[in-house]
Amino acid sequence: MKKFQTIRGKLPSHLFLWLLLVMSTNVFGQQSPITISGNITESGSGIPIAGASVFIANTSFGAVSDFDGNYSFKAALENGDYVLTASYLGFSTQKISFTASGGDITQDIVLAEDLLSLDEVVVTGTGTGANKRSLGNAISTVKSEDLTNNGATQVDQAIAGKVSGALVQQNSGDPAGGISIRLRGPSTIAGSSDPLYIVDGIIISNSSNELIDLGGNSQNRLADLNPNDIEKIEIIKGAAAAAIYGSRASNGVVQIFTKKGKSGEPKFTFMTNIKLNELRKKIDYNTVPLAWEVATDRNNLATVAVERYDLQDVIFDTGFGLENYFSVNGGNEKTSYFLSASHLDNEGIVKNTDFKRYGFKANITQKAFDWLDITGGFNYVRSISNDVPNGGINSAYGSLTGFLFSDNSIDPTPDASGVYPVTSPLVARTNPLEAVDRFDFGQKTNRFITSIALDGKFNEHLSAKYTLGMDYYNQSAFAFIPINNTSTLPDGFARRSDLNSFQYNSDLNVTYRTDISDSVNSITTAGGSWQYEERDRVGISATGLPPVVQTATGGSLLEQGETRSQISYWGAFLQQSFSFMNKIYINGAVRMDGASTFGKDERNQLYFKASASYVLSDEDFWKDTFSDTFNSFKLRTSWGQAGNLTALGAFDRFSVYSPSAIGGAVSLIPSTAQGNENLKPERQDEIELGFDAGFLNNRLGLEFSYYHQKVTDLLLPRVLAPSTGFSSRFENVGNLENKGIELLLRAAPIKNENFSWDVTASFSKNKNEVTNVAGGGRLTLDGSFSTNYVIEGESLGVFYREFYARNEDGTIALDANGYPYRGTTEDGESSKVLGDPNPDWFGSLINEVSYKNFSLRVQFDAVQGYEVFNWNRRLLDNVLFGGGYNVGQELLGNLPKGYGGAQANIFEEFVEDGSFVKLREVSLSYNFKPKWDFIDNVALSLVGRNLVSWDNYSGWDPEVSAAGQSNGVRGFDFATVPIPKTYQFGVNVSF
Repeated sequence: MKKFQTIRGKLPSHLFLWLLLVMSTNVFGQQSPITISGNITESGSGIPIAGASVFIANTSFGAVSDFDGNYSFKAALENGDYVLTASYLGFSTQKISFTASGGDITQDIVLAEDLLSLDEVVVTGTGTGANKRSLGNAISTVKSEDLTNNGATQVDQAIAGKVSGALVQQNSGDPAGGISIRLRGPSTIAGSSDPLYIVDGIIISNSSNELIDLGGNSQNRLADLNPNDIEKIEIIKGAAAAAIYGSRASNGVVQIFTKKGKSGEPKFTFMTNIKLNELRKKIDYNTVPLAWEVATDRNNLATVAVERYDLQDVIFDTGFGLENYFSVNGGNEKTSYFLSASHLDNEGIVKNTDFKRYGFKANITQKAFDWLDITGGFNYVRSISNDVPNGGINSAYGSLTGFLFSDNSIDPTPDASGVYPVTSPLVARTNPLEAVDRFDFGQKTNRFITSIALDGKFNEHLSAKYTLGMDYYNQSAFAFIPINNTSTLPDGFARRSDLNSFQYNSDLNVTYRTDISDSVNSITTAGGSWQYEERDRVGISATGLPPVVQTATGGSLLEQGETRSQISYWGAFLQQSFSFMNKIYINGAVRMDGASTFGKDERNQLYFKASASYVLSDEDFWKDTFSDTFNSFKLRTSWGQAGNLTALGAFDRFSVYSPSAIGGAVSLIPSTAQGNENLKPERQDEIELGFDAGFLNNRLGLEFSYYHQKVTDLLLPRVLAPSTGFSSRFENVGNLENKGIELLLRAAPIKNENFSWDVTASFSKNKNEVTNVAGGGRLTLDGSFSTNYVIEGESLGVFYREFYARNEDGTIALDANGYPYRGTTEDGESSKVLGDPNPDWFGSLINEVSYKNFSLRVQFDAVQGYEVFNWNRRLLDNVLFGGGYNVGQELLGNLPKGYGGAQANIFEEFVEDGSFVKLREVSLSYNFKPKWDFIDNVALSLVGRNLVSWDNYSGWDPEVSAAGQSNGVRGFDFATVPIPKTYQFGVNVSF
């Protein structure tokens, strides 16, 4: 209307009347809206398909099928020929021609299952939407239904076992414990191997900020996203596919698409889940009712009678959780909307721990003009956690650290006056019960993720999309240990730390499509991006607290600090794609990227990409020869480059000076690390080869990929001569490689009206090797007590420590007193490589069975061929502390007194096989439609998660790691909360 009024104001009155007459004629010439409706079912089984998208090509008219597979929408169409398109993830797209002549149309649609999903349109790595059949690289898609109703509360947790080549490891069993995702192995040493995360076009932060010391457990900010808000996730795993994302994508890309509104009447969903979390297993401990009179004297074998306590019972307990979720979506041909609100309150298995998350989500799409769609997104999340510290690598206080050092013949409960006894007499450590009862640690996060996208289609050839997105959060953490406690801080301790993180990205992509000939199609895409991130952090710690006071400003300052950083990224790319006869596809791209973290001469870098695919099964010879059983076959290959900027902070290229004050005089103290203005981004080259094959009418699908990554210019600290005045300097002096295979098998063995059975199996094998370290030396990785190393010719993070002396037959050598001792290598070294925390292979097996209204889903995850360093047992089995199982064996005379103490410095003893197979998910659901017309469906579900683990590990859980989301320190189990087993009952109502 505004456009009409503007024209009227500028035209003479007689011309305006003439235009009005013409417009009126056009209006009367149009047909009244007609109704297009029908039912969508699955081929073979006749099962209704809910959520399928149905639309008229090149128009804004369409709808989504309901729970019974029915769809209906109105469309104002001129008389003529049109194409009705129906699509659903995992099914071949169906296109049906029809003629509009003024009458309503009823059109039932049958979709055939396509386990390869070659018709699926993907965005990640392409710059614009493209069918999977045209891609020269593997891309994985996780559907919304695979992310929910599985007991997981976090997105990355829910992905576990569902993507080949993606190793998902939950590093802590705390309610918001950190999670690592590694796509095709680690690709850096000093930086992070986390993939790039994008939500609706917005690059978001997944930082793991350790504002207070919880013993390695740091939340990663993907915990703020609600899996129920997600429509699908697309994942690309290496540089061969991610080149258009430039310097931030060498670890792969995880692109998350949240739910959008769909045309039609409002649809409501309400879900509620009740959770129960339990310790999956206890570890063996000392139950012998005896104690040594003098524990430190091997020759004094006198004992006294004592009572033993299971200190695990004072730490762990059953945790309960409640989750509520409500959403509504709807719209018309002009406007669509999706709104949701959620609440999660989940208790941990460590007493007095929990995680709360409150979220509000809105997506609104408006068709401003026939050629322009505007989409706005807004997400607010508030998360709160109550934590119990577990000590660990940096701090001596904490519940699990206290457990490891405690003599469990001492009753940990407080006396009548409320004073807790010291349970670790020889080494000052916390009474574990006191840590649970009295220590007060917690974190709060407020986060806003918002975006606006303009999607314009100017004509059949030219289109463009602009996205502006922002991600801001404030994370605040506090810690309080009251005075008169049993830790190493008897005068109390308080800490407050805050972090403000802000980042935005502004991206513009322009695409031009044209048919060069009847058989050759061209797609050209050019784009540019500007990204900025800013982080401000402050912290203060104090001891010597007055009674009752819990704030750091009330005590004697131990430390205070403030940091600020800003980083800018910029880039542009050009991508060209050709298709020949819709069978052969060729793609090439180049991207220029820059970052402010590097010097002027190195901050701008070029990255290239090329790929090709060939759908052989579309050839006539293939159809004539194999089509009865071998329906689909696509060959693909790709090569690409990408960079990694995560190893370098905003100011790491400079020599940094820290302010200090001594006696009232200010000063600057130089860092021991020398700056280097000539640093450049780490660079990855990857080649990928593979195929996608479909058999038996595409009821059996197989995807295979082989990849070989070479990472050069790794940033490593190089030792400098003392004469320089510095100890080290970052230089591009390292290389590493990853190579491996990925297999994904999907099958639908049985499919009929009442019964269906679907199987998904994945297998991934990766070999990681550090091929070059400056000088051929060894580097110790921080956060591992000098246990994990970087060694040329070995995998990243191998265990390198002392080992047993052995006899010629390989048995452990004993000294004259019957105790083991350390060995030496032929080169006279006292240490050697003892194990590798990187698995030989990992995979999953998922079975989904449906019978009438019942459905059952069972998922097994396997991680095989890796080692874990069990630091817990090193302490528990030492006679000085007395709480371990083997100390009891010494008291019974089955081992010499002090045998565990002798083993304590022989690290080989504590390297254990961490291989496991876990019953990751089991879900039983029942769907029914009540008699009330306003309710579409009710689903009742029983879910179990991490119920059983088949492993030979003596600790609580071989999957956790005390260093959290550390890149190189893996498989390091020290005072880490095990992953709980979870039971869940849920109700989901759609109306």
